[in-house]
Amino acid sequence: SSVEIGESVRGEDVYIIQSGCGEINDNLMELLIMINACKIASSSRVTAVIPCFPYARQDKKDKSRAPISAKLVANMLSVAGADHIITMDLHASQIQGFFDIPVDNLYAEPAVLQWIRENIAEWRSCIIVSPDAGGAKRVTSIADRLNVEFALIHKERKKANEVDRMVLVGDVKDRVAILVDDMADTCGTICHAADKLLSAGATKVYAILTHGIFSGPAISRINNAAFEAVVVTNTIPQEDKMKHCSKIQVIDISMILAEAIRRTHNGESVSYLFSHVPL
Repeated sequence: SSVEIGESVRGEDVYIIQSGCGEINDNLMELLIMINACKIASSSRVTAVIPCFPYARQDKKDKSRAPISAKLVANMLSVAGADHIITMDLHASQIQGFFDIPVDNLYAEPAVLQWIRENIAEWRSCIIVSPDAGGAKRVTSIADRLNVEFALIHKERKKANEVDRMVLVGDVKDRVAILVDDMADTCGTICHAADKLLSAGATKVYAILTHGIFSGPAISRINNAAFEAVVVTNTIPQEDKMKHCSKIQVIDISMILAEAIRRTHNGESVSYLFSHVPL
């Protein structure tokens, strides 16, 4: 793909926004070429704003001869000339350590808390549930901030996208259950988890996910599952998905990224955004 920057960027502080969704590899390549185009056009600093980091799940060798693609993406961004990365809810925070340049890993959590308080009437007696043990930290943090209980579901996988059996740890009887995770791809896990929660006595089930990838059978699974709502942020555009599924609702996180860019540009601290939604 050919890239031409339409005006002078000499000495400028450049922010390039590109999320890892849709045609991921085309988008990534375009981002790399744009970073490099700005770099060799003498911009003072290039920041890649990547709301959904591509290949983030490939962050360790989970079996023999598997690639660590997230590290490769990190190297590619650095080699292309990125000076700084702004991203959101990395699948594993350690991915920040794949870079030698600064990475701001913003959290959707403050926006999620705001959504829960504004849209779930019975939030004071709800229970926050993690659909896998890996997300326990995220869930306990949200439960603490809302001052409610949490539960987790332990799952055993045989293959990468398929779940085998699930065990619920915690008591969800007669409560509104809110499933929280960082991403939903084929939605097998959260749909299984929803069934598990309802059979354990939950009154309603919501799912709140930062990155709604929704590939393959995801939409039909959600339509057939018993969710009140499946809430995602717009780190990945959701307009098309919302047409085919009335349960999908969107939390807009553009103001979080905008504020992060403004603070970075002005040399201010970004840590306020880890616990607050910008006004």
